[in-house]
Amino acid sequence: MVTLDSLPLQTPARVTQVAEGPVTAKLAEMGLIPEQNVTVVFKAPLGDPIAVQVADFVLSLRKKEARLVTVNAEQA
Repeated sequence: MVTLDSLPLQTPARVTQVAEGPVTAKLAEMGLIPEQNVTVVFKAPLGDPIAVQVADFVLSLRKKEARLVTVNAEQA
């Protein structure tokens, strides 16, 4: 398992856990909940922010926010 910020581009994964932090509730509202399928579709040249496909929309997240989300690429 890895965190969302370190997931390679275009690698499907499934969210396994969202760690507690100042934006945990906001991440859940945006669809980043356990068992949700996600794919990193873009990383800025310096690595921040990243764009993540969640369901039928794309989220832009800072790396520090994406670090709170643990994913498993083997379960997607």
